[in-house]
Amino acid sequence: MPTMIKKDLRKFMKELKLHYDDVWRVPSSEYLKNPDFVVVDPKTGKKMKVSFVSLDDGEVVSVVYDDLS
Repeated sequence: MPTMIKKDLRKFMKELKLHYDDVWRVPSSEYLKNPDFVVVDPKTGKKMKVSFVSLDDGEVVSVVYDDLS
């Protein structure tokens, strides 16, 4: 089960884009089948799944996300 984070989705995305150059909404990504974590907006209840894409050496090269269906 992925980690759940309760935070405003807009603020979360803004912070994520500050730290990572490549942040992509890719609904059909294989990485989102088992996301690293799920962000839940406490005010609206809206959920978003997020996964880090990394190289074999562990370096994070991008972040993919999509709304949880």
